Amino acid sequence: MKKTIQQAIIILLTGIVFISFLSKAATDELPLYSTVYDEQRDPFKDAMAAIALAGETNRNVLIEIGGDWCTWCHKIDAFLSDNPDVYQALHENFVLLKVNVSDTNENLKFMSGLPPVLGYPHMYVSTGKGKVILSKDTAEFLVMEDYSRQKWLDFIDTWSFANNNENITKQTQMSAVEKSTVNQG
Repeated sequence: MKKTIQQAIIILLTGIVFISFLSKAATDELPLYSTVYDEQRDPFKDAMAAIALAGETNRNVLIEIGGDWCTWCHKIDAFLSDNPDVYQALHENFVLLKVNVSDTNENLKFMSGLPPVLGYPHMYVSTGKGKVILSKDTAEFLVMEDYSRQKWLDFIDTWSFANNNENITKQTQMSAVEKSTVNQG
């Protein structure tokens, strides 16, 4: 019995080390624009590279607006590090593009082409052709001040490349309703 428990513990620890290794290896393979906020980077150049990669790999681009100053941006990184299944699902379905917005570089030209930011971090989903199909406040991922695994997994599933046609149709219909409401009011 004691030997069985020891073997189970060894298997569990080996699994944890292996998953940590895979997460580290996956991070090492990601483009720099997917791993850091850098106020010196050109977001247009990075976006073009991310869009091209997304198009080649049948993924969408998840644009994360924030910076090193942003506490919640660091909490997202920690959450993804602590949840390797969510991290893996995210990178299998999206090309992550981190865009720095800070006091020293607001990236105003880049940001002017996107819907308004509601708070930081803020996310946008773009297709592999560069069409923005969602603007998302990351506070919607929170449950009692912690990021929710289920909300992240639902988001990843809903906004993955496989659902683009359905999501674009829904967004178009919502925009038509909003325009109609404005015109009536």
